[in-house]
Amino acid sequence: MNIFKNISNSIKALGDAVFFLGDILKVVFSGRVRWPLVLEQMYYQGVQSIVIVVLSSMASGVVLGLQGSITLQRFGAREFIAPLVGLSLLRELGPVFTAFIFSGKSGAGITAELGTMNTHEQIQATRVLGVDPVEFLVVPRFLACILVLPVLVIISEMIGMAGGYVVGVCHAQVPSAIYIRHTLQSIDFVDFFSGMIKTFFFSVIIAWICCYQGFFTTGGALGVGRYTTRAVAFSYIAVILSNALLTMIILTLWG
Repeated sequence: MNIFKNISNSIKALGDAVFFLGDILKVVFSGRVRWPLVLEQMYYQGVQSIVIVVLSSMASGVVLGLQGSITLQRFGAREFIAPLVGLSLLRELGPVFTAFIFSGKSGAGITAELGTMNTHEQIQATRVLGVDPVEFLVVPRFLACILVLPVLVIISEMIGMAGGYVVGVCHAQVPSAIYIRHTLQSIDFVDFFSGMIKTFFFSVIIAWICCYQGFFTTGGALGVGRYTTRAVAFSYIAVILSNALLTMIILTLWG
């Protein structure tokens, strides 16, 4: 019986999440967007996440370059480090790793903020004042997430390729001009576009999950921590699954 109860609760939660997303989109498409609040959230979510994104991206690019150089040198193809690093970052590693970092930092912050407001009855207070809490609290965070994550991904990809460049030139002894030429020749618009498609879906998924978990937090201070952990875990799982699905779709369409 517990299994059926858990399945029933999961289906109900999924339905509530879908209706919650509908409320968000209704506010967005009706034009009731508070842009000053969106810009404020973009600062909190984006600017304050740049440092950790830069550090992790540089480390990822360096590690990818080192592993690639060791493997490719066995086959006498060390000059192909540049395509390996560039394509890996643009198609997969840049969007996925940045989405993980963003979810763990900004996504968790969104859930904790909304959860604290809910447990302190601030969300109910906005309703009493005649203000739609979805419009005032959720939509700015939702839109800021969608606008910020693609920018962070682009920064991540550039920094990661710079880290790969340092390894390729200094460690693998690939001439700088050859490394840059191979990078530019190997990267196509489709590679960048496919990564941005994934990033858009990742941003919507993270914003949706984190806002939903925070908006419906219960259980006081302990509930805030529990729902925040749940939001990050669900975001990770959703990003991994959606990445696999989107990769299959993109490869089927463009190869």
